Amino acid sequence: MRYLCAKCNITYKVDPLRYKCDCGSPLTLQKNTSRRYKWDTSTLSLWCYREALPIPADSEIVTLGEGMTPIIPLDATENPEHYVKLDYLCPTGSYKDRGASVLLTHLKALEVTEVVEDSSGNAGAAIAAYSARASIHCTIYCPESTSKGKLKQIAAYGADLKLVPGNRSATTEAVKLAADNICYASHNWHPFFLEGTKTIAYEIIEQFDGVIPTHVICPVGFGSIYLGLYIGFRELQEAGMVDSIPRLLGVQPDTCCPIYNAYRDNSPDISRMTQTGNTLAEGITAELPIRTQKIMDAILYTNGAFTTVDDSDIKEGMRTLAEKGIYVEPTSAVVIKGYEKFKENGIIGEGDVTVSILTGIGLKTSSTM
Repeated sequence: MRYLCAKCNITYKVDPLRYKCDCGSPLTLQKNTSRRYKWDTSTLSLWCYREALPIPADSEIVTLGEGMTPIIPLDATENPEHYVKLDYLCPTGSYKDRGASVLLTHLKALEVTEVVEDSSGNAGAAIAAYSARASIHCTIYCPESTSKGKLKQIAAYGADLKLVPGNRSATTEAVKLAADNICYASHNWHPFFLEGTKTIAYEIIEQFDGVIPTHVICPVGFGSIYLGLYIGFRELQEAGMVDSIPRLLGVQPDTCCPIYNAYRDNSPDISRMTQTGNTLAEGITAELPIRTQKIMDAILYTNGAFTTVDDSDIKEGMRTLAEKGIYVEPTSAVVIKGYEKFKENGIIGEGDVTVSILTGIGLKTSSTM
């Protein structure tokens, strides 16, 4: 197994300090994806899919029991075709535990003793928690504007916390200096993180007993969940375990929506969009995603689509979910109005089975809400 730069077609050995190509592009994993997998039904976490994960058989697994989150109809009476996957029920309160578990398992196997990460909250909490579980020292860089609840959670795991003035991009630039000499456990740059998020696709197929939903909707900033879904469904298809894959639909805040702009303009490339204002959906503000080409590939291959929401849409989505007994952070709630807009635009048709991913629990952002 090696790292591959799709732009240069250069490969590198898997090394703890290597997180990008010398040209600056992100890396993917070279691996065999054409064989059928067997699931370990006795394991009640995402590690039941261990055969599909690029982790040596003798590795010590770093786990808190992440994954295997419920899928339920949002309203079984009024709209039984719209399901929500409650991925905020992972151990630290967000889907990012999936990527953290696989990534920290990989790094522990490489005998890494210290990591750094940048995050607007949820990824930082996940990396901090799983680093603690793995006995790896961790430093998390966060924007000063990060929700206080998320910052307290990160600190509680024993991670060093560094607050950075400015927006999300400024935080990424700050952590890169440290990443020259310390392993960068990035949920955006590190390909092993996506190996964890891809298990959402496996679970959806298993929970629907092999039936393929028409659409899957998720919030999208840098794209770790969107790309994880794409990788997971593609691997199942290439292994001959499914005949087709869902249409992948993404939702972005209107104040920072570079992927939506490319989709709307039918552009082959995603261009940087400077964030135009604050948004309740703080977890998905990415002025320029790192894996732009991979995201465009996913949109093209799945006939995907994007839409945007504003803060009033987000508040409405939170109310709708709360009325159904579901309490999520604003970033998660974007999928509710997103679903409605996709229906209005004819992208989601009558009778289409759709799964919306709810990514983060509301308890972390109660003060903001």
